[in-house]
Amino acid sequence: MSAFSDALSVTAAGLKAQATRLRLVSENIANVDTPGFHRKTAPFKVDRTDGALDLVETGRVQLDRSELEKIYDPAHPLADETGNYEGSNVDLVIEIADAREAQRSYEANLKMFDQTRQMSSSLMELLRR
Repeated sequence: MSAFSDALSVTAAGLKAQATRLRLVSENIANVDTPGFHRKTAPFKVDRTDGALDLVETGRVQLDRSELEKIYDPAHPLADETGNYEGSNVDLVIEIADAREAQRSYEANLKMFDQTRQMSSSLMELLRR
């Protein structure tokens, strides 16, 4: 049964990592028009502390330090003497692509979780006979 619980642990870790990624993408999309907002990312890393299992997890949330978009609007309250203010560095196309990739990865992990659970149930049923 250890192999089944290991498989469930690995897929659960993948689900958690992709859920975190989806949360950050949704925060980025929500703040696409927020002046001065820096895009948030979280790198994936492999946790090798267990020894038996290598579980994926997200690292610390990082801010994208690329240059903020300059927007010309002299009437904006944050505009400087030249009429410019800093927008966000969130690219909506990239965020939508990241969201789709994270969603598909989440669904793949969920399918593996379900298949492992079904295999475990089938094995238990065979052992009862």
